[in-house]
Amino acid sequence: MSTRAKVAVVRTKPETVLADYGRVMRLGGYQQALPKGPDTALKVNISWHTFYPACSTTPWQIEGVARTMLEDGYPRNRIHACHNRTVVVSAKKGEVNNRQKQVVEKYGLRNVHLYEGEEWIRYEPKGKMLVLNDVYPDGITIPKRFIGENIIHLPTCKTHVFTTMTGAMKNAFGGLLHEKRHFTHSVIHETLVDLLTIQKEIHSGIFAVMDGTWAGDGPGPRCMIPHEKDVLLASADQVAIDAISAKMMGFDPMSLKFIRLAHEAGLGVGDPREIELVGDDVSGENWHFRGNESTLASRGQNLIYHGPLKPLEKVLLRTAIAPWSYAASVVYHDFYWYPTIGRKRVAEAMKGKWGRLFESYASGGAVSPDVTVSDTAA
Repeated sequence: MSTRAKVAVVRTKPETVLADYGRVMRLGGYQQALPKGPDTALKVNISWHTFYPACSTTPWQIEGVARTMLEDGYPRNRIHACHNRTVVVSAKKGEVNNRQKQVVEKYGLRNVHLYEGEEWIRYEPKGKMLVLNDVYPDGITIPKRFIGENIIHLPTCKTHVFTTMTGAMKNAFGGLLHEKRHFTHSVIHETLVDLLTIQKEIHSGIFAVMDGTWAGDGPGPRCMIPHEKDVLLASADQVAIDAISAKMMGFDPMSLKFIRLAHEAGLGVGDPREIELVGDDVSGENWHFRGNESTLASRGQNLIYHGPLKPLEKVLLRTAIAPWSYAASVVYHDFYWYPTIGRKRVAEAMKGKWGRLFESYASGGAVSPDVTVSDTAA
């Protein structure tokens, strides 16, 4: 039986976005969810090493969260940004191109790349696993440092070719699992539920802060159409925040398998009727996003994961010849789609208010008038 959850939603604008992050986090009860003693990982989302609106954690998202935590007495030396590696996306390039690293350095936070000098250990989940034990028969490995840490997930509002939409639950996919996490793509919904089970076992506190200043529609997480939606979301319930984001996009949350499975497992609340919305009224919001679009790359992946090439999945994606698929993804996204389609969409987005705010980070920070130098020196 699920219990009532709370999700905070706040409308925002560039001039007040950092203060609005403080408002949405406090409304969402982040201090109740995250004790001040343990380290806190800010799990940054980098879905592409190229900057693309709505694709990855925004710089003001990191700045708003860090600033709020410092104001509320969380020790600076116990807050760190957190990144993982994928076979097709470079976190090192992405954190610079998305102007995330600049904010981390501005606030004097540690910057942890989980594949550099960090120990990964075998973990035996206490809760029932739906698929991970089968996908990784030699054992599930996780970053040792995550055990006993708080975590704040920093996703964006966007659609996804495999899960219809992606948010807080999917953000754990890029932290808990190593670079061979693509092994789970054919069972991605069940994987996200397993990861939430593990998170609840290992973290001292879990919270999510979602950026919807730009929101992405179409075949995400990369090849999307960005829209200015001017909202921020926050919640301690990873299922509930994804459900509300999905509902705002125009989807029925309980029709999305990973949300329904997590709800039924008691890991959170996926039914919007059981979720308390606080902050600004978004009850009538419907962006009419489309979650069933695909690209040439994702259609090829679906042929392997769910189509006639399924019997060849292990050979094509889990053996020595697997790098062909990584190269194909990079060629398609970086050398075809972005130059021919994406660059024009970025140029158009940069003419808007959030584009101008993003550009301000090239010279060191937000243009918000409520920010002073003392805020970053606390």
